[in-house]
Amino acid sequence: MTLEQQVITIGLCVLGTMATRFLPFLFFSSRKPTPEYVRYLGKALPSAVFAMLVVYCLKDVQFTGGSHGLPELISIGAVVGLHCWRRQMMLSIAGGTVCYMLLVQAVF
Repeated sequence: MTLEQQVITIGLCVLGTMATRFLPFLFFSSRKPTPEYVRYLGKALPSAVFAMLVVYCLKDVQFTGGSHGLPELISIGAVVGLHCWRRQMMLSIAGGTVCYMLLVQAVF
């Protein structure tokens, strides 16, 4: 990639990021209430994204061979347990990731 192409690519990424950050403030003013549909999406989408992430992470797990998916299942249990205990998303994700990495590298 030439220097010109790199500059154009970075500029387009910056423009796209800024557009997604600033457009909601242009469309939804503080004077009018937020539409009900947008509030619904704000409540429903985080759960849907994490459900899709779980499906994506488990799509290639072989439950009939090797470790039978035990590291994945134990790590999912760790994520659920941490989340029920502390209700902090970053702690849940980091704890599950560390648990999985330890299980895969050290045990299985």
